[in-house]
Amino acid sequence: MTGAEPIRSIAIVGGGTAGWSAAALLSRVLGPDCRITLIESSDIPTVGVGEATIPPIFEFLQLAGIDELDFIRHCQATFKLAIEFRDWHHVGHRYWHPFGNLGLTIDQRPFSHFWWARKAAGEHLDMADFCPPIALARDHKFAFPPRDGSYPGGAVGFALHFDAGLVAAYLRRHAEAAGVVRLDRRIRGVDLGREGHIAAVVCEDGERIEADLYLDCSGFRGLLIKEGLGTGFVDWSHWLPCDRAVAVPSAHVPDRTPYTVSRAQEAGWQWRIALQNRVGNGYVYASRFTDDDRAAEVLLRSLDAPALAEPRVLRFTAGHRERTWVGNCVAIGLSGGFLEPLESTSIHLIHTGLNRLLDYWPDRHFAPELAEAYNREVADEYAHIRDFLLLHYYPNARHGEPFWDHMRGLDLPDSLVRKMALFTSAGRIVSRRRELFADISWFFVAAGMGLEPRTFDPLVLKAPADDLAGIMGQVRDVVRAYAAAAPSHDAILARVLDPAERHRPNFASGGAWGQR
Repeated sequence: MTGAEPIRSIAIVGGGTAGWSAAALLSRVLGPDCRITLIESSDIPTVGVGEATIPPIFEFLQLAGIDELDFIRHCQATFKLAIEFRDWHHVGHRYWHPFGNLGLTIDQRPFSHFWWARKAAGEHLDMADFCPPIALARDHKFAFPPRDGSYPGGAVGFALHFDAGLVAAYLRRHAEAAGVVRLDRRIRGVDLGREGHIAAVVCEDGERIEADLYLDCSGFRGLLIKEGLGTGFVDWSHWLPCDRAVAVPSAHVPDRTPYTVSRAQEAGWQWRIALQNRVGNGYVYASRFTDDDRAAEVLLRSLDAPALAEPRVLRFTAGHRERTWVGNCVAIGLSGGFLEPLESTSIHLIHTGLNRLLDYWPDRHFAPELAEAYNREVADEYAHIRDFLLLHYYPNARHGEPFWDHMRGLDLPDSLVRKMALFTSAGRIVSRRRELFADISWFFVAAGMGLEPRTFDPLVLKAPADDLAGIMGQVRDVVRAYAAAAPSHDAILARVLDPAERHRPNFASGGAWGQR
């Protein structure tokens, strides 16, 4: 065994959410022993469309040493309990994908199996009665989890909506305070050294910037991973044909919604995200089925307040790099791949890319086995999310609409075919360890899109019918009472925005306010 040669310098190419997330996290983890330089050009705008997150955002903030209340105050953030899907199965239909469980585990069986058993018996059930985040979200309410981490009637998680531009600026301040050096430069290209590793990035003025490790956070352009190293791309547009988005902010409206709205449109879908000071809106669409002018028209017509800017069109291709770690270069964020933000995974993929890099952190020898393991996990993660996104589209009943007819006729990936077959046969969903979307998320979307199993888990019949009815009645009563007593989302937000508030304001079901 030989001694390790620690990495002493990192060059991050590109700012935005990806670059400054990397700078903030790595400066915190590595400390002063590693010199971190971030190169970005003030002349090049960032994409900045990611305004919704999922619950692991708080793990990133904690790892980066960021106070969550301070972050919320400076980034115009609001809380997110769920995504509401409107018109996806058919026009007029809606369902929820919440951050939380459905009911409670009974006799070591997931509540979803009891749900199917009661439906098979002809009982009409409202999912909100057994799911606290749905019950809270649909009434525009919010409450932090109690100190013991459990809500009455089941578990719940939450995430954030925020202004991506403000987030990048916030992370920059945090990183620079930790010693990260920012250079305002345009990159001309890269110089390659031994074994195809990057020896330096070359600026337009001829300056060479050398480092042990290079992170490509340059967005869709892929300055290092694509242009410098020529890494190929795995194109999934035959499965996910949406390749453009038009985005526009609109004026603030009162009663901010603690959930993202995703509304199906004629050639894709539209998002609506309420921030503290405005509403973020966008239409993700397939250019094969509509054009930019029509997409902008559909988006502007649907706004519930005046637009604050002109619509901006973004172009992308669904998929990922064949390898996101090549030699001494790792692509983070859009330079490594992109999947439409239907489930708010873009920022999450930045953070998992960084966490995975720390899991396989190299020394200056850059053992190829580390990169191989990293790349396998990245490919698996993208495929998992791809399949979950397809589940939102494939079972639709929007007949006679070209885009939706096309999505219903897709030749699905084998991995999704197997998962759907298992679900429709007996309501089973099996997720692997470390997969982002757990069994319950697949249940919410599959059930929301009208998929039902032919039968249910026979072990649920071991529970006496009277006992089961009693348990379900108790859960229903507790969830309804909790949601009825909970404060509004705006009321909780007002408490959080009070500079004197130093902890999460805690709400007890009896109506008492306190602090965690």
